[in-house]
Amino acid sequence: MALDGKILSRAKAALEEKRRLGEERYERRLQSAYARAPHLREIDAEIRETMSNIVAVALGSSGGAAHSQGVRGQVEDIRRRNLELQELRRAELVRAGFPEGFPGDEYMCPKCHDAGYVRTEMCECLKEIYKEEQRKALSSLLKLGNETFDSFDLLYYDDAPAPDTGMSPRENMEIIYDNCVEYARKFGAKSLNLFFIGPPGLGKTFLSACIARVVADGGYSVVYDMASTVFSKFEDVKFSRSEDPEEARAEVRRRLECDLLIIDDLGTEMTTSFTISALYEIINTRLVTGKKTIASSNLTLYELRRRYTEQIMSRLEGEYQVFKFVGADIRKKRNVL
Repeated sequence: MALDGKILSRAKAALEEKRRLGEERYERRLQSAYARAPHLREIDAEIRETMSNIVAVALGSSGGAAHSQGVRGQVEDIRRRNLELQELRRAELVRAGFPEGFPGDEYMCPKCHDAGYVRTEMCECLKEIYKEEQRKALSSLLKLGNETFDSFDLLYYDDAPAPDTGMSPRENMEIIYDNCVEYARKFGAKSLNLFFIGPPGLGKTFLSACIARVVADGGYSVVYDMASTVFSKFEDVKFSRSEDPEEARAEVRRRLECDLLIIDDLGTEMTTSFTISALYEIINTRLVTGKKTIASSNLTLYELRRRYTEQIMSRLEGEYQVFKFVGADIRKKRNVL
């Protein structure tokens, strides 16, 4: 599972801000306790001293068995005094009218002490903030803001069988919908690449967004972009158009290395030798590295073959599961209803 470096930086910044605000709240509560319980400050100072003494004794513990026995005795005495002081502290707070446990924990996360990591492993607290930042990033890109599988309504699709296939657009969409739900909920290293094709207004973007939300909530890195935006990021690097070249290169790496890349409206970009080359690099690199991609297009396979190279189309048709969206524009139906 790859983490999006840009999203992770935001998550770390958000954790740091939460930590700062938490420290300020704790300090305000502590100062209010000192104001009402004057002896509390002295008790806290002695508690800190006992902790320092334990460390000092432990660092100076080299020696024989007799010496080690003496060190253990000293440590036990210090710990016993620490417990006495903790009890004195509790009693002092109660006498001052504060509730049990005041002023509360100094850290929001008891596992990592708000560092975000336990040794070298990312802590659950930072993972949750990462997910929050991922959702924010997706929400700013998605068109509607309410893209969830539960809000997808199959009733907008015509239930009359098509003459050529005998299957109605609604039946076709039921199959696509079920596959998308299954894909999102079981997303992982063995997932397929998907290619949605069909006329506008049939739910390609909506279902892509639904998948993006579920996969992102699973902790995977997801980048969702219009095709034109994806290629502009590559152009920024190729033609040195960015004022921050390193940031531009990082944006390209995000699209090549994220767990799931969703390219919406493929075929709406201006087709040039460069965009064709960039598309091939995206598709091929992500296939080689096992990263998953979902692409959608309003064009037919015939139109796509005329626009792109044989190498690109052989990968899109051979390495992607193709879903054909059929029927009348449901957005027009929603506006009428």
